[in-house]
Amino acid sequence: MKFLFRERAEKGFPDEPLLAATQTKGVVRKEDYGTRTVTATKDFHLLKLVETGDFVISLRSFEGGIEVAHCRGIISPAYTILTPKPEATQGYFSRFFKSSAFISSLTLFVTGIREGQNIDYERLSRAYMPLPPAEEQIAIGRFLDWANGRLDRAIHAKRKVIALLNEQKQAIIHRAVTRGLDPNVLMKDSGIPWLGEIPAHWEPIRIKYLLREIDERSETGLEPLLSMRMHHGLVLFAEHFNRPPQAATLVGFKKVRPGQFVINRMQAGNGVIFASELDGLVSPDYAVFDPIGDANVDFLGELFRSRTLRVKFRSESKGLGTGTSGFMRLYNDRLGAIHVALPSSEEQKAIMTGLAKELSGVNTAISRLEREIELLREYRTRLIADVVTGKLDVRDVAMRLPEETPETDTLGESAAEEGESDFGEEPEDAEA
Repeated sequence: MKFLFRERAEKGFPDEPLLAATQTKGVVRKEDYGTRTVTATKDFHLLKLVETGDFVISLRSFEGGIEVAHCRGIISPAYTILTPKPEATQGYFSRFFKSSAFISSLTLFVTGIREGQNIDYERLSRAYMPLPPAEEQIAIGRFLDWANGRLDRAIHAKRKVIALLNEQKQAIIHRAVTRGLDPNVLMKDSGIPWLGEIPAHWEPIRIKYLLREIDERSETGLEPLLSMRMHHGLVLFAEHFNRPPQAATLVGFKKVRPGQFVINRMQAGNGVIFASELDGLVSPDYAVFDPIGDANVDFLGELFRSRTLRVKFRSESKGLGTGTSGFMRLYNDRLGAIHVALPSSEEQKAIMTGLAKELSGVNTAISRLEREIELLREYRTRLIADVVTGKLDVRDVAMRLPEETPETDTLGESAAEEGESDFGEEPEDAEA
């Protein structure tokens, strides 16, 4: 490897933009990277210079591969910066360094047992790398650009359909939890300006009579950590993320039991409020509630995530920032004072039964599309692995490709994952 790449350790460029090394998007400007990251505030002259086309070994590279830089800037001095020599084309090695075979081999060069393990580049630099002829490297890069463009477009199209189906689903749910199942139901003025008309036999009630806050903390941190995911609710962190935190860091986290509501106070206006089906722990910044009274837990959850309630939650949130930006929080006193309209407990159950039937086809379609996206991703991973390791010869195919290849997102197809997790996905460069 040392004959293919030169290590760059240039410092003293404090005016260059700060970069973030990410597993899914490569090395990009911090300002373009959506997830929160730890940002340096001083000693910028000590950060390392990165040029466009360089490769960066970060503290996450041992599990996600080596990232290519899409722009010039400065980055943590803890990272190793590699500049490719003429023999090593970016089109080939940017794919090879993210292939499953190469990532698996990195376990041979990891030092330490702590989270954020380091790759010992002194050892890695002596490792053997495949070196196809320059023409074949170019052919591989061209073919994978073309193939990834087609796969990205297919995945994007399926995501758009899923988004439309989710909009249709939310419209159906909103109508049911605010008007019931009878389209001809008699309406009345609720007496609350923002709530407007409600079914004549429903009654407005404040949320404080429906939820009671519970604050039970973990003393050991040994309970499973839960994560909030849009459209999925509370899920086990370990099933969706690669690096579950150590138990010691979870001491003091809030306990959650099945049937309890969890609210992300800063994202309540975006519908991040779910009833848990699992035992586990959530961030101490979240609020945990026991449902009280005659409210059906499933009905309440859909009501809280309805468009009307999301708008009201946003308007009642207080803090720095406006709208959904900044540190806006929905505090208990303001949450409890909000009115909602409720039917009888029997009608709540009937509404949820009716919704399950009406949404069956939509949910099936969404599940099928999500599975198709998963299969396309698996195909992409296998295709790249086979091409960059020479198991699949694409030289002839690359020669016959059209001159103009489909444009691909340099930040990667996974950049389109919006709002899937608002807690748990740790900063890519937190160790910096």
